[in-house]
Amino acid sequence: MSTRRSAELALLVGAWLLGVFAWILVDSATGESSFGGWTSLLSAGLLLLITHAVVRWQTPYADPLLLPSAAALNMLGLAMIHRLDIAATQRAISNGSPMPTPDVYLQLTWMLVGLVSFILILTLVTDHRKLQRFTFTAGFAGIALLFLPLLPFIGTEINGAQLWLNFLGFSFQPGELAKVALTIFFSGYLVTRRHTLALVHKKILGVGVPRGKDLGPMLLVWFAALLVLILERDLGTSLLLFGLFIVILYVATGRRSWVLIGGVLLTVGGALAYRTFGHVRIRFDVWLNPFADANDSGFQIVQSLYGFANGGIFGTGWGQGYPQLVPFAKTDFITSALGEELGLMGMIAILLLFAIVVERGARAAVATRDPFGNLLAIGLTTVIGLQTFIVVGGVTRLVPLTGLTTPFLSYGGSSLVANYIIIALLIRISNAARAPELSDAELVSRQVGGIDD
Repeated sequence: MSTRRSAELALLVGAWLLGVFAWILVDSATGESSFGGWTSLLSAGLLLLITHAVVRWQTPYADPLLLPSAAALNMLGLAMIHRLDIAATQRAISNGSPMPTPDVYLQLTWMLVGLVSFILILTLVTDHRKLQRFTFTAGFAGIALLFLPLLPFIGTEINGAQLWLNFLGFSFQPGELAKVALTIFFSGYLVTRRHTLALVHKKILGVGVPRGKDLGPMLLVWFAALLVLILERDLGTSLLLFGLFIVILYVATGRRSWVLIGGVLLTVGGALAYRTFGHVRIRFDVWLNPFADANDSGFQIVQSLYGFANGGIFGTGWGQGYPQLVPFAKTDFITSALGEELGLMGMIAILLLFAIVVERGARAAVATRDPFGNLLAIGLTTVIGLQTFIVVGGVTRLVPLTGLTTPFLSYGGSSLVANYIIIALLIRISNAARAPELSDAELVSRQVGGIDD
């Protein structure tokens, strides 16, 4: 059976070259170039080659598109962060301000940490089914990570949200790792209770309604999502957490009624949050009418829309737009920056890369032979897909802004590390799904050799 590892290597080299060409275009348009930039690009390429070697060794039958797609997004993100670093330097020179430290080198460091985490996951998690043993451990860890920023001294509030830990000068967002832990918990919990939760008590308007006592898990997750919104003022994570649970619950039971009940709870929670919390009300008001206060509360989304309009169909070109005019262009609004300089066609290409990751993750979920792997793959894919939808929908005014970062593209170490862990787990699951089954003679041979699983 073909492992298609050579195809993965070719695609990975192509992903790296895509980032190199973007970097060159930025430097040629802005007239900036440095030895450190080329050192960074070569380092990124070496890291990706080492990662591919580990994939070839540990998961020879894994999907060949997952890692190259993530790498292409990561390289494009590095090029845009580099472009915004140049804009910040030019602005500091014109204003006579101190020279800022380039963020792209720190992002490259986090890329190293993310790829090392990727390698560790592939090496240590030799069988994804073993993660089911840690269902409740993952649940406790996820909850602890989610609310860890509320602790005094180490918890830090930035831009009104209590999401970061600050320790020894380093900032980290533990909620990113909480998404992975909670996905493992949801998958392990629901795989053992899917038959009970699928029972229909009665039908209302032709839709099967589950028993009342089975609503407990959904209400607990709904309450936890509200706590995240109330205590940490994090609308994005609360939406992502509840949406993730609904998707896994639907896949586990196949009951549309759970989706309808989840939609009702989401609507009720949104209405309560709108009436109770001022920051949620501002986000909804800005979403509905951003130009009513274009110089204050609506400034971010208005500048984002102007950036997309300036980019048009084919974009202004790398280094030839004004993406630095959008606040938080490196983090929350990096897709807006990319949309201005790459245009609609560039954004479609980027969204297609995300679509490839989601499609291949879903394919691994369908092909895997065990229910836990099916739910885990669907959950991990949902994290990337749903987060991308929320972020891109926010900067294009399709949905309210939430403050989440775009996977692999945005500046931020915790998000990058967590997403590489997700890709590693998806690769492990896809390897198990695509690996050829042993024949009866091979099974007997392994048993005689004393290595029966």
